[in-house]
Amino acid sequence: MNKQDLINLLEPYGQEHLLKYWEELNQTEKEHLIEDIKEIDFAQMVKNYNRVKSEMDQTVQEFDELMQPVPQELKGSYEKSTPEQIKEYEMLGLKAIANNEVASLLLAGGQGTRLGVNYPKGMYSVGLFSGKSLYHLQGERLVKLKQYANRLFPEAPSEKQNSSIPWYIMTSEHTQESTIEYFRKSNFFGLDKENIKFFEQFMLPCLTNDGKVILDQKSKISKAPDGNGGLYRALDKRSILNDMKKRGVKYVHVYCVDNILVKMADPAFVGFCIAKNANCAAKVVKKVEPDEKVGVICKVKDRFQVVEYSEISEKTRNLRTDDGELLYNAGNICNHFFNIDFLSELCSEHESELKHHVAHKKIAYVNENGERVTPKETNGIKLEKFVFDVFPFSTSKWAKGNFAIWEVYREEEFSPLKNSDDCKKETPTTCRNDLYAQHARWLQKAGAVLDPEAQVEISPLVSTNGEELTELMKGKALKGNLTIELDKSDNKVKINGSLSL
Repeated sequence: MNKQDLINLLEPYGQEHLLKYWEELNQTEKEHLIEDIKEIDFAQMVKNYNRVKSEMDQTVQEFDELMQPVPQELKGSYEKSTPEQIKEYEMLGLKAIANNEVASLLLAGGQGTRLGVNYPKGMYSVGLFSGKSLYHLQGERLVKLKQYANRLFPEAPSEKQNSSIPWYIMTSEHTQESTIEYFRKSNFFGLDKENIKFFEQFMLPCLTNDGKVILDQKSKISKAPDGNGGLYRALDKRSILNDMKKRGVKYVHVYCVDNILVKMADPAFVGFCIAKNANCAAKVVKKVEPDEKVGVICKVKDRFQVVEYSEISEKTRNLRTDDGELLYNAGNICNHFFNIDFLSELCSEHESELKHHVAHKKIAYVNENGERVTPKETNGIKLEKFVFDVFPFSTSKWAKGNFAIWEVYREEEFSPLKNSDDCKKETPTTCRNDLYAQHARWLQKAGAVLDPEAQVEISPLVSTNGEELTELMKGKALKGNLTIELDKSDNKVKINGSLSL
């Protein structure tokens, strides 16, 4: 393309300013800028901008008069289920896992900027005794889970038995290369590399408040990932859904990278969703304080959605049921289930209907003097989609099945890593301590006696959910700092630390 071709492309959308420094660029820089411009669907970009423009100056809508709690028949929980029911759900999920019908899908587009590092958050180690990163813990959990499912359901075909759980990892432009290299160096944590698929989410141009594309450099357009809701476009356009179908995947468990307690391809959650014929479901934790700034899942105009903290009045946030619980207490933790038919229809036919959200950001730009400037105040917007924005589609005429939510115990399943240790919450220290506390509970349930000061880390290769520990640990007294690991040389469990028999 020559300059006039570019002008003809940009002028109808008021974006010809992107060529302001054209005459100053060398040939390589011109080619780079051309590629950046060609990647943008300007008609769609303008449509998206116009759709959100009216929202930017509006006060936040409050949903008080429109909200209803999720009906009880669509809810399940550990707290209100019998042990027999939970076992039934787990067996349903484990059978599907043994038959390779369940895929795990990781949202891993974020860097650890708030943690003070410039690499993918999944590579971060919170300081466990083992030094394992979030990626490492998750990979080993998948290894152990498949082994456990295979033992319980040995009748699964041999080709299914010998194959690891499919693991799909959505990265971003910022995390793709380093994530793949990290997995290679870690020998894919013992998983079949053929069953790990990396795919990159798409990028969208950053805009000024009046809809002009921002130049990051004279020859480079400023871009940002399209949010975790960019998953659905990427599933379709990167041929990930086709890959899932070829493998015989029926159910997909989606989760965020930063939760150190995440249950991979969670059998109980998957089994509950299968039993409920769910097309789309969310795992939630109980919100106990009205001022906890977390979105809640509820029903709005007969459709399910996440309503953000800022969209609910103080009065409604404080409403309680007869038993004293918050009426709107289904706290969203970005942990979701989808059946493959729902995902396929949504991604191929309805992805463009998902709305964009506006994030006001400080975005570096080239000023009138051709200098790159990093602003001190917000100066532009990034458009992004959210993964939970598909919930309303679960009740569409084309969507077979139901929406459902599964409530779990926070201390067992949710400890996100968001901040450095300079903060008080959601830090490496809180994540580390939450994991140690969970593993201590597992050991006590298995019959071990722990000193109150003991801190214990159990390798995922030994147990992922407290299973198979009783025979190993019953009657053992433990103190100090301990690790319980699988010695790969002889496949035996080793306890490193202080104990007495």
